Amino acid sequence: MDSQAKPTLNANPPKRSRKILGSVIAVAAMAGLGGLAWYLTHQPATPAGAPGAQGPGGPGPGGPGGPGGGGRRMPATTVGVATAEKADIPVTLEALGTVTAAATTTVRPQVSGILQSVLFKEGQMVKAGQVLAQIDPRQFEMALMQATGTRQRDEAQLENAKLTLNRYRTLLTQDSIARQDVDTQAALVKQLEGTVLTDKAAEGTAKLNLGYTKVIAPISGRVGLRVVDIGNLVGSSDTTGLAVITQLSPIDVEFSIPQDSVPGVAQRVNDGATLPALALDRTRTATLDSGKFSAMDNQIDTQTGTVKAKARFANSKLTLFPSQFVNVRLELNTIKDAIMVPVNALRHGTNGDFVYVLKEDKTVTVRPVKRGAATVDKVQVTEGLKLGEQVITEGADRLKEGAKVTLPGAKPAGAGGASSPNGEHRRRNKEGAAKQ
Repeated sequence: MDSQAKPTLNANPPKRSRKILGSVIAVAAMAGLGGLAWYLTHQPATPAGAPGAQGPGGPGPGGPGGPGGGGRRMPATTVGVATAEKADIPVTLEALGTVTAAATTTVRPQVSGILQSVLFKEGQMVKAGQVLAQIDPRQFEMALMQATGTRQRDEAQLENAKLTLNRYRTLLTQDSIARQDVDTQAALVKQLEGTVLTDKAAEGTAKLNLGYTKVIAPISGRVGLRVVDIGNLVGSSDTTGLAVITQLSPIDVEFSIPQDSVPGVAQRVNDGATLPALALDRTRTATLDSGKFSAMDNQIDTQTGTVKAKARFANSKLTLFPSQFVNVRLELNTIKDAIMVPVNALRHGTNGDFVYVLKEDKTVTVRPVKRGAATVDKVQVTEGLKLGEQVITEGADRLKEGAKVTLPGAKPAGAGGASSPNGEHRRRNKEGAAKQ
């Protein structure tokens, strides 16, 4: 039994050794934690010029180390800056417009007859006065000859009546004829004069009808598709006509102006100013043509609260086509010597718009400003900013009043130097661990 009890007596020493070893490890861990806590709570304050220091307003609450600001400071934020510049900016009005032809004409014959020939091609550019078609002129030539003959006959009768009247008047002075005969002959002369005048009008009408057998273009433009073929009987009562001509140069663009902008536009027009206009494509990236403001309607549409307006474009390159949708940019005015900053420099808070202004000591300050007109990438500052001041454009979300910042490519102060306080921190850390 003694031999069986020996293993039981030898099992207790190993368990006691493990307990002692665990206690030593626990004490060492507590000592390490105590040294780390002393290190974090006994660091000196960051110098005013070092990265992460607070601005002239002093250390603020919320940093490590409590409200007194005696703990570690956040490092300086790298930001992007831009300089307030002076520029002339246009005040524009943008709207969606529809291209409309300055004139559209349906070419119809003015006399009835057989279409003898067509002298244009579909889609051809034609000029005013150009002959487009020919109607059979033979019947109108005959009518003109008849009217001319009638006029000549009546003119001969009139001439004879005038000679007779002169003879009667001579006989009347000799008291050889009755006055009634003279008066009757004078009335016949007047009657024949009226007949000749009517004959001349009929002859002129016959000449016009003969001229109308040549169908000419009333305006310059592009002729559309032909709707009548040779050999058909055409007339002035035809609704479709022979073709449609659309004037493309110049051309108009109709768009709508909001009622709030109407007084400004009307004032500029009344002052005699020329308002430049641009016609842009659907994506607003390409300029199709440039023109000027032409006219504005005389009443506001109660359903949309807008007024119809029109701008005219030369369209010399034929880039605008009737019924095409375009974007219109109307320049109302130009602001001279405006102070401009990038759009991303302007921020909005509870008290209004503001910017972060970079000071000489590489700290920032909050500056309330008032915004004015804006372009695609820049905005005007009317109050609160001077020409040449630098504003923060990137990284402003991490800033506050007096925050220290660094510019891209700048070397932070005290980085990597022998005089940095890192060595002192390590020495105090060792002393704290020894005391623990």
